[in-house]
Amino acid sequence: MYLYSEYDNLSNMFKPTTDRIKELAAAYPEKIQGLEKIFDKKTNIYIDYGNVRPWAKKLGWHVDLRRLMQLLKSFDTINEVKFYHGTLKINPYSKMLIGDARHFGYIVRTKPVKILKLSIDASSIPANSPELLKNFIRKPFLAKLKVETIETLNNELRLLNQQGILEIEDLKSNFDVEIGRDLLRDFENNNVETFILWSGDSDFEDPANQLLTDKKHVMLFATSGKVASELSDLCAKGLKIYDVKKIKEFICYKKEMKPLPGINKTEPTP
Repeated sequence: MYLYSEYDNLSNMFKPTTDRIKELAAAYPEKIQGLEKIFDKKTNIYIDYGNVRPWAKKLGWHVDLRRLMQLLKSFDTINEVKFYHGTLKINPYSKMLIGDARHFGYIVRTKPVKILKLSIDASSIPANSPELLKNFIRKPFLAKLKVETIETLNNELRLLNQQGILEIEDLKSNFDVEIGRDLLRDFENNNVETFILWSGDSDFEDPANQLLTDKKHVMLFATSGKVASELSDLCAKGLKIYDVKKIKEFICYKKEMKPLPGINKTEPTP
């Protein structure tokens, strides 16, 4: 049970799917009211999980996919929630994550993660040559490095070579094309008014700009320091950025939550 609060004055669009969300809404009614203003029209959500997952290191907490979906399903204006992430076939956890996302109700877009093998064989590279390093360091930055720094890095590669390490693996799974296509397809076919992207990747500048030009509402759910400048520049055209820290209590792992006032911590909640 919850005590009377501003939660009781929220609009009919918000119908808590679990007792825990009802408790949280009573404790933080202003956060639900803020989300109601965002979700006031037919809304689609696009989660670039490869971009979202690393946020945990900066935030100090993790996004719980089950709890996130429970929150989103509490708003009847949410039309679809699409989840984009690669599947690493040799990793059981990767396959389990995709299965869980489907079970929780996300529309899942996945494809195999590419495993790229990159050579670090420095045996034929002059000590002061940036030729091998340019495969790993962007050219503008590499051009600023002193010759001594390049020599030190090449020497580190040779030390790895002496240990028998001649190549490294890099995992690649990019969904920019798929997300951009879905954004524009949903604009054309689904009468969606609000497009919410969980990402801060600069590759979404073009589709976001097109949606804004077509008078749609576009918002990023992100965290400070994780939004590309190309997207931030679109704020002048109406792009909004919502800090996910505002809804931590609703979407983080339960063990990362602070106890709520007046709620028995030993009482089980969904």
